[in-house]
Amino acid sequence: MHLEMRDSYMRDDPEFVRWQDGHRYDPADRASWWRSWLDVVAETTGRGVVMRRLRVVSEPLSDYVRYEYDGTFTNVAAGEDVRWLPRSRARDLLLPALDGWVMDEEVVILHHFSGEGQWAGPRMEVHHDPELAVQYASAYEAAWERAVPHAEYRPA
Repeated sequence: MHLEMRDSYMRDDPEFVRWQDGHRYDPADRASWWRSWLDVVAETTGRGVVMRRLRVVSEPLSDYVRYEYDGTFTNVAAGEDVRWLPRSRARDLLLPALDGWVMDEEVVILHHFSGEGQWAGPRMEVHHDPELAVQYASAYEAAWERAVPHAEYRPA
C-alpha cells in the first residue's frame, strides 16, 4: 500500500508543467500515456498482488493534486486500486508523518520531501521491520476504510 499525503510534489516535473500548459492524457490513446511504472503495476497485479494507493488530500485540491487526479485513470488501468481521503474525513485518525509504502507485511519504505515537494535527503528509507510494518499498515487501513474509491471521488 502506498500512502501519499502532500498537496504537491516536484512542481518542476515536466509532466506537471505540460498539464499546467493544458495537456491532458487521452484515455483512448493508451500508447501516449503508458510508461514503465505502469508496466510494473500491471505485471505485479497480474501475479495477483494487490496494489493500493491512498491519497490524503486537502480540499479544494491543489493544482498538483488535481493533476494527479486527472492522470489517475492510468494507475487504475494498470491494475492499481486508488482511493482519495479528504483531510476533513481524517481528522480523528493518527497517520504517519511521512509518505511511503508498506510491502509484504515486513517492509516499510518512507519518502522524504522538502517543504516545496522536492526529494530531500535521505530521499527514501527502507526498513525491514515487521513490527513497524504492522504499525504503518494499521494506520493505512484505518484511512483506507474511510477513503473514496477513485471512480466515485469528485474533487471539491
